[in-house]
Amino acid sequence: QSQLVESGGGLVQPGGSLRLSCAASGFSLDYYVIGWFRQAPGKEREGVSCISSLGGNTNYADSVKGRFTISKDNAKNTIYLQMISLKPEDTAVYYCAALHGRRYYCNLLEEYNYWGQGTQVTVSS
Repeated sequence: QSQLVESGGGLVQPGGSLRLSCAASGFSLDYYVIGWFRQAPGKEREGVSCISSLGGNTNYADSVKGRFTISKDNAKNTIYLQMISLKPEDTAVYYCAALHGRRYYCNLLEEYNYWGQGTQVTVSS
């Protein structure tokens, strides 16, 4: 059974850092694009970042460029989202999602196949 499990969320002060993890089971990251998305209360879901299945190419939303870094560890079948200089507006439930395809690019606007359960990130003093 294909599954994604996020972890690493929590409460952090503005300017702080967090690293989210997304552990994949039942499938190999070599065959899937992985994206991170977030949804704040009362707002639509927003694409944050993605990483291609081949070549490790990445994309970021303008709102997080320079502050968030996506990476993957193929040996652990895990994707990470390192977040620094966090702002209150980064507060949301963060989800990772998988899109089947062996490719050297990724796109946050496509329909992803599998979704994790989400992890809460709260940025507040």
